[in-house]
Amino acid sequence: MSRIGKLPIKIPKSVSCEIENGTLLVKGPFGTLERSIPHELNIDHQGDTMQVTVNDSSKQTRALHGLFRTLVNNMVIGVSERFEINLELKGVGYRCQTSKSQVTLSLGFSHPINLDIPSDVEVQVDANTNIKILGPDKETVGFFASKIRNFRPPEPYNGKGVLYKNEVILRKAGKAGKK
Repeated sequence: MSRIGKLPIKIPKSVSCEIENGTLLVKGPFGTLERSIPHELNIDHQGDTMQVTVNDSSKQTRALHGLFRTLVNNMVIGVSERFEINLELKGVGYRCQTSKSQVTLSLGFSHPINLDIPSDVEVQVDANTNIKILGPDKETVGFFASKIRNFRPPEPYNGKGVLYKNEVILRKAGKAGKK
């Protein structure tokens, strides 16, 4: 049995959970998330805790047990607190701007990059070089951050690029030159 899967999930007072027709619906102050429950798993909802249990002990069910418990826990955390990823732009002329539904990135290309912001994600920009991505769905927030980062991943010679906050880039020495 999965060590992570058998841990109970605490539900804050501001979050409500409903299970209907094989679908888990989690509502909170920062949004609503839903996920279909695999038929190999059961969710026991009692008071302010939830428990994920298994129907059989096949290899696939054991693999799903811990995964699904973590996914449900991330749903509860997301609708009650939101997930946050911070990005930094390092490089001469690298900057970012936001409008209502788009992020405009200037990353040293001959043209600006316009990205549509997903509907449940909020993007805040500080000082044109710090980007804060907020949202209830951990997967969507992480995917959008990685999409921005993939335009200019950090390079090891000058340390320029789009970095996660507090990320350390191992620097390489350049050419040694003539001696």
